[in-house]
Amino acid sequence: MVEELKNLDLIDLLGERHLMIRKRLAEMWDTQGESHVTISNSEWFIMAKIFTQENPTIAQVAKQTDISRQAVHKAVKSLEAKELVKTTNSTNRVKGLELTQTGKESYDKILSLKSELEEHIKQIVGVKNVELLKKILGTDWGI
Repeated sequence: MVEELKNLDLIDLLGERHLMIRKRLAEMWDTQGESHVTISNSEWFIMAKIFTQENPTIAQVAKQTDISRQAVHKAVKSLEAKELVKTTNSTNRVKGLELTQTGKESYDKILSLKSELEEHIKQIVGVKNVELLKKILGTDWGI
């Protein structure tokens, strides 16, 4: 697979690495996660937004994730069925979102798996290279 990456431009290379990382995290979740719940990448992304905010609405999550409100609503319904997310009554009939206890535990586990994967990457490419990559990716690219 690495040989195939050598001929890619920056945009495609970033995309391929992103897919590889997400696939590896999914594999780690499936083999190491205490739960037998399958959680899609979109659902993890939505859970991350809920985790980092206090009772965000579906509209707020949709705007922050650049996922349509309908798609966020569908994902939230799926997460509710898995008992990972619940809705709360907010003001003006707008429902807020929060992680359930199981959702918080699942999110904590995925954070641990991400940390484990980052440590593995550091062992392969070196700590300084990972820190440089994080600095570059965190820089404002003006786009």
